[in-house]
Amino acid sequence: MNVTSRQADPIEDYIEALTAALHGPARIKARMIEEIRDGLMDTVTAHTREGMAHQRAAHQAVEEFGTLDELVPSCQRELTIAQARHTARAVALTAPFLVACWYLAWTTDHDQPWQLPRTAQMLAVHLAGFSSVAALLAAATLAATGTLARWLPIPHQLPLAVAWTGTTASVVMAVATLALATASVLATNWPLLAFAGALAAASHAVVAASARACRQCARLPAM
Repeated sequence: MNVTSRQADPIEDYIEALTAALHGPARIKARMIEEIRDGLMDTVTAHTREGMAHQRAAHQAVEEFGTLDELVPSCQRELTIAQARHTARAVALTAPFLVACWYLAWTTDHDQPWQLPRTAQMLAVHLAGFSSVAALLAAATLAATGTLARWLPIPHQLPLAVAWTGTTASVVMAVATLALATASVLATNWPLLAFAGALAAASHAVVAASARACRQCARLPAM
């Protein structure tokens, strides 16, 4: 009987359906779900204090809270913006590492006769240039979804733009990793270039995962 009661609990059914419908940063999503659960339980408590049966109070609380079709769009919009900020922050924090990799590639064994390392160094220069642009766009995104959001509406397509900026930045970091790895094989001071390549690889891993999650959120139905 207790098992049946739990399965039929409208609060838990509502929360489970809401959890499955929402996508975004795990910590923010968990906090959002918990706040909604607390709100539902507070409503149930208020109704039971007025003499309503618990099961009826639970159904009434869900009805008052609104259907999933009414609640999910606003919640998902908030999570999508949060994921866009997460991706922008990842790009803003990791892109400078690629610029540092460019500096190492440019200054290491500058007079060596190897043509391939020189080509790899020049490639790193161009990749670092894009990383600088991506970092500026990421900083602008953080501003647009942070302080400026108090006065200006957030563009609807901003999360998708951030997602593809992050995706492109992650590809750039992967290419930079290969270029620096190639240069480290032929360069005299290879440990320095190998370390730069490791930084580029770590940056790629961080940005790629966040950008993938941002693309998933941005592709959800229009809200």
